[in-house]
Amino acid sequence: MTDVLTQSFRFADPRDLADLRTFVTRAKSIDDGAIRLQAAGNVLASYVCVLRPRILGESTPTILGLRTMALAEPAQADVTVTLASVMDRLARSGAEDVELPIPPSTVSESWAGVGAPRNGWEAQGTVLDADLKAAAEAGIAEVAGVVPALAGAAVVNTARAAVWGRELPGLDELPAGAAFAAFALGFLGEGEQKVFRNGRWFRLSGPRGHVLVRTGAGLGLGF
Repeated sequence: MTDVLTQSFRFADPRDLADLRTFVTRAKSIDDGAIRLQAAGNVLASYVCVLRPRILGESTPTILGLRTMALAEPAQADVTVTLASVMDRLARSGAEDVELPIPPSTVSESWAGVGAPRNGWEAQGTVLDADLKAAAEAGIAEVAGVVPALAGAAVVNTARAAVWGRELPGLDELPAGAAFAAFALGFLGEGEQKVFRNGRWFRLSGPRGHVLVRTGAGLGLGF
């Protein structure tokens, strides 16, 4: 994604830039990878990857976090850049700043090349934030308990796939990794998340953001 027509994003409120800083900071603590910044008109959609398969045949689902924010003026951009480059620019901004320069260097990520559906979502009910938090914390503890301190990448990937790839109780086919993503990105509060489905895609949506889940192998490694 390198079709950039806008050189910087101007937000409607300094708090929006602060929210983006929090989102990027949380995402970078999970996976020091990339962020897709997609602007159309007065809305900026920011995607990050929380989980994905690392080796061929691995059962880890591909799970993305999404935050949308209002822009003060129309913009047109679709670029994938490193989280570190965005953090570098955010670190230079002050409390009242509303502008984010777009990093000039782009990166290629397979997960950024396949967008989630925009239409056709079917409501699947709701799930309490408290239940998602409990599932996330239990999964984190389980991964930590089965992975040795000096484990290699293959052992870690296998453990994560086993824990985060299993279904959440009472939510048919929705992987537990969705709970981890919502918890780790700070999307959970004291309320509930709406659950939607479109084919192999699931979506958790709440006031703080969205979690997009692509079940089945393929997306994390490219098709």
